[in-house]
Amino acid sequence: MFAAEIFMHRFLLSSPVRTRNPDEADWFYTPIYPTCDLTPTGLPLPFKSPRMMRSAIQLVSSNWPYWNRTEGADHFFVVPHDFGACFHYQEEKAIERGILPLLQRATLVQTFGQRNHVCLDQGSITIPPFAPPQKMQAHLIPPDIPRSIFVYFRGLFYDVNNDPEGGYYARGARAAVWENFKNNPLFDISTDHPTTYYEDMQRAIFCLCPLGWAPWSPRLVEAVVFGCIPVIIADDIVLPFADAIPWEEIGVFVAEKDVPELDTILTSIPTEVILRKQRLLANPSMKRAMLFPQPAQPGDAFHQILNGLARKLPHDKSIYLKAGEKALNWTAGPTGDLKPW
Repeated sequence: MFAAEIFMHRFLLSSPVRTRNPDEADWFYTPIYPTCDLTPTGLPLPFKSPRMMRSAIQLVSSNWPYWNRTEGADHFFVVPHDFGACFHYQEEKAIERGILPLLQRATLVQTFGQRNHVCLDQGSITIPPFAPPQKMQAHLIPPDIPRSIFVYFRGLFYDVNNDPEGGYYARGARAAVWENFKNNPLFDISTDHPTTYYEDMQRAIFCLCPLGWAPWSPRLVEAVVFGCIPVIIADDIVLPFADAIPWEEIGVFVAEKDVPELDTILTSIPTEVILRKQRLLANPSMKRAMLFPQPAQPGDAFHQILNGLARKLPHDKSIYLKAGEKALNWTAGPTGDLKPW
C-alpha cells in the first residue's frame, strides 16, 4: 500500500508529459524510494527516511542547478508513509518531527491527509494508497450477485504490540467497533483475513474504513472499486481527488465519537439513498481514479496526480531565488537526521 512512489516513477518514465530538456520542465520529479526501506517482516521503516531524503537532495543540489533556483519549489516528491514527510507511523511522534525541513518548499504527493495537521502542507496533493489492480480484477464476481452482508470489516481492532491497551491505536475507534458490535448479527467483522476478502466486499452493502495509525487505509480504494459504500471513520480526513470523486455522495461519514451508534446510523439510511450511492459507485471513472494500473489509463490515479500538478501552474515568480539566496535551513531537525545516508 506504500508502493505509489514506485509506480509513479514507472509511469513518468514512459509518459508523454516527460521532457528530457530541463529548461522545458514545469516540474522536477525526484524518485528516492524511502518506502522500500523495510523491516525483515516487510513493514515500512520510516525512521531513516529523512537521512535518505536529505542525502538525495544534497546530491541533486550539488550536481545540477535546478534545485538551487527554487530550493525545491518546482520539485515534487511522492511520500506515501503513514504521516507523509513527517516520517513516523505514530501521530504524536510524527507531529513532534514535523515535515522534513528540506521539503518545506516542495510539493508533496502523499496518502496522508487530515485538515489542520502539521503533516499536511497546504499545497500537498492527497492520493489513494496503492492497491493491486490486476489482483482485484481477478477477484471480481458477477454484478448481479446480491449484497447479503450489511456491514463488513476485516483488520486489526487493537495493535497489541504497539498499543496494548487499545486507546491510542486508531484513537480508540477500532476498539469501539469491536466492543460494541462483535456480537451484532448485522456486522460481519473480524481480525481474520480470508481468501474471499475481495469477494466478500462485493457482497457487502457497507464497508468500514476506520483510521488506523493514520486516517487513510487501502480499504477506501477497495470499497470504491468493489462498489461497497465506504463508511469513513476518521475525523477531519482529507480524501484523495475530491474533484473527481464526490465523497459526500458515495460515502457515509461517521465521527469517531459516534462509533457506538454505528448500527443506528447505518440502519436509518433510507433505501433510496443506499441505491443512489451504489449507482454512483458503479461508475467506472470513479474506480479508475483510485487505481494505479499498468499500463496507465485515462483518468486513473496517475492522471489525477498530473491534474493536481497542472492546477498549481504557472509557478509564481516569487519561488525563484536570487543567486546565492537561501530559503531553507539545512541544519534544522533532529541531529540524527543530519547523518549522511
